[in-house]
Amino acid sequence: MLRRLSLTTLCSIIFSIFFSVSFAQNPEWVNYTNGDRVYALIEDGDYIWAGTRGGLVKIDKISGETAFYNKTNSGLPDNYVRSIAIDGSGNKWIGTDDGGLASFDGTNWTVYNTSNSGLPDNDIWSLAIDGSGNKWIGTYGLGLASFDGTDWTVYNTSNSGLPDNYVSSIAIDGSGNKWIGTYGGLTFFDGTNWTVYNTSNSGLPNNYVSSIAIDGSGNKWIGTYGLVSFDGTNWTVYNTSNSGLPNNNVRSIAIDGSGNKWIGTDDGEYDDGGLAKFNGTNWTVYNTSNSGLPYNYVRAIAIDGSGNKWIGTYYGGLAFFDGTNWTVYNTSNSGLPDNEVYSIAIDGSGNKWIGTDDGGLAFFDGTNWTVYNTSNSGLPGNDVLSIAIDGSGNKWIGTYYGLAFFDGTDWTIYNTSNSGLPDNCVMSIAIDGSGNKWIGTDSGLAFFGGTNWTVYNTSNSGLPDNYVYSIAIDGSGNKWIGTYYGGLTFFDGTNWTVYNTSNSGLPNNYVSSIAIDGSGNKWIGTYGGGLAFFDGTNWTVYNTSNSGLPGNNVSSIAIDGSGNKWVGTDDGEYDDGGLAKFNGTNWTVYNTSNSGLPYNYVSSIAIDGSGNKWIGTNGGLAVYNEGGVISIESGREMIVEAFLLHQNYPNPFNPVTTISYELPKESDITLTIYDITGRLVETLVNEKQKPRYYSVHWDASQFSSGVYLYRIQTEGFQQVKKCLLIK
Repeated sequence: MLRRLSLTTLCSIIFSIFFSVSFAQNPEWVNYTNGDRVYALIEDGDYIWAGTRGGLVKIDKISGETAFYNKTNSGLPDNYVRSIAIDGSGNKWIGTDDGGLASFDGTNWTVYNTSNSGLPDNDIWSLAIDGSGNKWIGTYGLGLASFDGTDWTVYNTSNSGLPDNYVSSIAIDGSGNKWIGTYGGLTFFDGTNWTVYNTSNSGLPNNYVSSIAIDGSGNKWIGTYGLVSFDGTNWTVYNTSNSGLPNNNVRSIAIDGSGNKWIGTDDGEYDDGGLAKFNGTNWTVYNTSNSGLPYNYVRAIAIDGSGNKWIGTYYGGLAFFDGTNWTVYNTSNSGLPDNEVYSIAIDGSGNKWIGTDDGGLAFFDGTNWTVYNTSNSGLPGNDVLSIAIDGSGNKWIGTYYGLAFFDGTDWTIYNTSNSGLPDNCVMSIAIDGSGNKWIGTDSGLAFFGGTNWTVYNTSNSGLPDNYVYSIAIDGSGNKWIGTYYGGLTFFDGTNWTVYNTSNSGLPNNYVSSIAIDGSGNKWIGTYGGGLAFFDGTNWTVYNTSNSGLPGNNVSSIAIDGSGNKWVGTDDGEYDDGGLAKFNGTNWTVYNTSNSGLPYNYVSSIAIDGSGNKWIGTNGGLAVYNEGGVISIESGREMIVEAFLLHQNYPNPFNPVTTISYELPKESDITLTIYDITGRLVETLVNEKQKPRYYSVHWDASQFSSGVYLYRIQTEGFQQVKKCLLIK
């Protein structure tokens, strides 16, 4: 029988919901990110907001305290924040790389994307807000959008005078005219007419306009290949040949109260450039050699009400400069040195060893981070492609520049010059039951017994290809070797057997990953052919056409204690793929749209003793556990101290969302869903439950779009929150 909440209760709930909702941490997902790449900065009273590659950061200018917002603890739809604007009511508008546009009023989040609005593209490169509060949104390849709070208007090369659909910068002058930087030049738009300035018809030296600022006299300062001043008639170009500009790649411009221009540059190789100040006559350059600037690639600049400069760099984080002193602020929510995570290994104590693309090796004990790189350790290269841990707890680390052995104190490096290693690019490592190392390189397979080396290649063995990308060792000590061109190889120490697309059910000869389950079955990830299962006789192939696999490029595989397969994919264009769980019958897909996964390219997976999945992506490190992440600090389940109902995730959603809650003691629980009129539409939980975190999935596919209320109730406690279904 349908039931309704009382009018008094409903009104109280709605008032509470709309005026006091806060987004709680989703206990199923945790994101660890690196925020050293700062793309956007804006002042908001006593705070600076920074958009980074690792999420959104709020910095208290007085205390220096920081608050981090990411996909798992807020409504931010993507951790890659490219642009920020603040409207007259103080709402933050946040443009992301692949998640669309988010609005944040300090409590509630609203996300606009291509599915639920008129936004033409989810990749937002630039934002500006005019005097009427209209939002102007530049996208990466699909034009310019205007949003007045209700209606959307899209301008592109087909329906307007916009010269190019890649909109990299927007500025609005005192008359409300829009100045729009594109890959096709600079555009002026007065609301009716379009005027395009490019290298053919103006003094603009390059058609890629990366930044625009307008001074108090209405002059436009344009960052392109060089710096350009335009007074409406005349063009003046400043470059490295005729001025003190330190580099011609101008990425950012800000103008202080005295009219000085602050110009952020980059040389394209990250080793020149820096920050320049130009007072109209003289140039002053600040770089890593002569100042406290942490990195010479300056991507964003904001000047606060006191005239202090806030400088966002590409790899050095955020710098504050008061004219004399420099302070660098941490914009990362963890010690992860780089967001591209290539490899993960977990030692016997549960510590995580994380290999990154360019940041070196990170050690994480659940609380503290230690980073090893070429500057502070014996690591031969900062790109860590593979990690294995031997029975004594020693780490074997594969890089582009050789193999490293680390016993916790000392480093030993093996390379082509001092050992039998056939190539310095070490793609994979496996350790057999006798402690021997099997090392996959770009020039064959190497065996290292601790003293002697043996190399297997296409010339002296049955190895079909010298590019060895993956290795697994079965319970009998046999080696299963994945190659780039030659397929899968079985080696029992004497004989070689090759499986390829011609003689077996292998769907592709590029074997990127291999895992062996408790029954000895092989699970083989290929690049382009999907996932293959091989029991020694029969082959079964899973791909996007015949299964729930989200991408045919399978980059990683891990098997949990229940035998579930966790499969990391990448579609090669980064807009599909994600993480899949396969229990032998059903597939569950986790991606950036429906979970806390920070990026859909999943390059590595490791599972700890508590069942937490550690997931390396091109957008940082994620931790996931169904029902709640087990305490990383202590290795046991996090203590629940009070009843708590979390905000559903994702929100808005279509059609499935997750509702999580916490019970401090054994309780009779009901979790129910109501429509906005207070009518009960579904009961999700009605049972006695033990104290812990819980997560329940609600499939609203049978319901229409709208606001719904969900309520948890037990003896002495009830709490209600809202969720938004958008189809």
